[in-house]
Amino acid sequence: MPPTQALFDSIRHESVVDLVVDQVEEMILQGILREGARLPSERDLAERFDVSRPKVREALKRLEGDGLIRVQHGEGTFVAELTGQAMSPALIALYARHGLAFYDYLEYRREQEGFAARLAATRATATDHDEIRRLLGVMEEAQANGDAEQSEQADVAFHGAVVNASHNAMLMHMMTSIYDLTRRGVFYNRRFLRTIDGTGERLLDQHRQIAEGVLAGNPDAAEAAARSHLDFVEQSFRLGHDRERRERAARKRQMAAGLRKP
Repeated sequence: MPPTQALFDSIRHESVVDLVVDQVEEMILQGILREGARLPSERDLAERFDVSRPKVREALKRLEGDGLIRVQHGEGTFVAELTGQAMSPALIALYARHGLAFYDYLEYRREQEGFAARLAATRATATDHDEIRRLLGVMEEAQANGDAEQSEQADVAFHGAVVNASHNAMLMHMMTSIYDLTRRGVFYNRRFLRTIDGTGERLLDQHRQIAEGVLAGNPDAAEAAARSHLDFVEQSFRLGHDRERRERAARKRQMAAGLRKP
């Protein structure tokens, strides 16, 4: 059976169109079908749902009318962009110019990721556990190889996996948008964190602690680890920004002293 076929359950009911629509909507809500995901062809869907093609066509038209999917003729049917950007380009630029807003971003992540980790510890499935272990392994491999790019990618994916394991649809969709900003380096660059950390080993250990709390089914430990990680990120950046400020002041004093020399 093709991997995508297992996503869809056969339908045997008189309200066929409603049930097809409901099943696709449910998969979008649960984050199984994400923005930009390509749906199987109309014929494949009919086979997998075990319904007629006209019924599938009617269901797809309804989903398209509701703005949940988009049909690109000659290319296929895709899940529509639903969450969009967390912020407009103008607001992103404004945040970038005013550093204090960065700490609001960290505060938001601390609350949401702490909550997500607590939920994940009680709701994560065996599949969720496998994904968290896999991504932690990727992070460990990247750390061992000194691969900063792979480390950054795995870091964001790891946090996303914990959020997915919360099985809270609102959290998953909102944090997907936030993590997109993180991937793009809008708020900070993880490589800067490594200069504070020294080796990146402390960051890796913090992710291990989050994983251990979730995998052990310990909500208090999982939440505490997630919050502690974001506390470390905030403290590190405050120290880094203070260091940069002192260095700028030192250079200016040096320049000023040079101007005073005869």
